[in-house]
Amino acid sequence: MSPRRSYDQYCSAARALDLVGDRWTLLIVRELLAGPRRYTDLHADLPGVSTDVLASRLKDMERDGLTTRRRLPPPGAAYVYELTGRGRELLPVLQALGAWGAPELGERRPTDAVRAHWFALPLLRALQGEGLVEVRLEEGEFHVYAGMEESGLVYGEGPAPREPDARLVLGVETCTAVAQGELSLPDAVRAGRVEVSGDGTLAKTLREA
Repeated sequence: MSPRRSYDQYCSAARALDLVGDRWTLLIVRELLAGPRRYTDLHADLPGVSTDVLASRLKDMERDGLTTRRRLPPPGAAYVYELTGRGRELLPVLQALGAWGAPELGERRPTDAVRAHWFALPLLRALQGEGLVEVRLEEGEFHVYAGMEESGLVYGEGPAPREPDARLVLGVETCTAVAQGELSLPDAVRAGRVEVSGDGTLAKTLREA
């Protein structure tokens, strides 16, 4: 475990950066907002991070009370990392950071990795209402808990664990436009850039907006 580094400034922003200012830390939080993850899963969804750096960051985050590590019962018997309540409080920080950084997305560069679930937080900002929403992109599927949390979860990879209130099918370009504020989700639906299905209130609201 690396020694704790500090800005040694009596300032809440500086104290916060003492804990989450290291490279990769907030992106690890982004991944763990989907729930418990194995080390190998985290490494696969954080392209570019070395195994040593990831292991070091996870140990630091556990020391600082942002994550915990536990062993799954058989037949899993693997260790998983998950956010503590303190760690989950970083959701609005990531939301604000994502909104601020959205104009920097621009065109996707050839070297840019992408995972479908990286669009979960931007879509959460765009969804008005409450419910479980399943989202399908070319890159894969994920689900989000709009206006709610379920057992501490904000979103998850893959199909929804039960019948969702709404299903959305759209492309990465549309997701990016929504994230950047260039296009609202209802406008994207009206323009035919988002296919909406489902019988929940949220689905009906999007279709009728």
